Amino acid sequence: MQGTGDESAGIGPRQPETPFAVVRGEPLLKLPEDLYIPPDALEIFLDTFEGPLDLLLYLIRRQNLDVLDIPIAQITAQYMEYVELMKELKLELAAEYLVMAAMLCEIKSRMLLPRPETGDDDDNDPRAELVRRLQEYERFKQAAQDLDALPRLDRDHFAVQADVPAGHVPRIPPTVELDEVLLALREVLKRADLFTSHRVERESLSLRERMSLVLERAQRGGFVPFDELFDITEGRAGVVVSFLAILELVKSAVLELVQAEAYAPIHVRLRESAA
Repeated sequence: MQGTGDESAGIGPRQPETPFAVVRGEPLLKLPEDLYIPPDALEIFLDTFEGPLDLLLYLIRRQNLDVLDIPIAQITAQYMEYVELMKELKLELAAEYLVMAAMLCEIKSRMLLPRPETGDDDDNDPRAELVRRLQEYERFKQAAQDLDALPRLDRDHFAVQADVPAGHVPRIPPTVELDEVLLALREVLKRADLFTSHRVERESLSLRERMSLVLERAQRGGFVPFDELFDITEGRAGVVVSFLAILELVKSAVLELVQAEAYAPIHVRLRESAA
């Protein structure tokens, strides 16, 4: 297999030229001659300073200065260095900074002039208005940072959604409080203790069989009193198995417990969905 002339001369294969852009699926390898790029096409925004007050606050905090006692001459010199840099980069961006620079120069000039001796020095201090604006700006800036730090949807938290599978049976909690059910069970246990007797052999009790008996009793329709579902002649063990059978049927959303009012008798009935 023969290579190209460049390869035979010892020059390796050339790397394909990188296109400037891809327009409608076609690579653009050469810029159009009539392409116009405006001077403001590329703008770089610095998050450090968002205005002249932000720059002033940065200069003050960087040197651990007191906002209430600003050294105007020192801050003005540093401020003008930044304004000169902005002039070199972009004159329009430095326009609002020039207004603040003029204000600093005015404050510096007023501080050089003699001031009348009065009881209140704050009213005669040329820096008072600037200090007030800086304090107000710092409060709003801190409030904005606190709001931005709060949890935000789609940034810190994301909403999720799950589909319910077919055949899912919702577990509906009973409307009767657990304390009411336990009180009713205690009354039944007291009556069952009266029929407790000593037996040599215990009859095995099946929870599933007892659930079938309770369900068969409830399928007859209407409201069934809670205590009628227990056979107190079976003793404590029979009452406990019957109670567990009722709880399992309530948990499976087959039966529901109904109570007309507080401390009223509890009734059991078959749910419409189960029927």
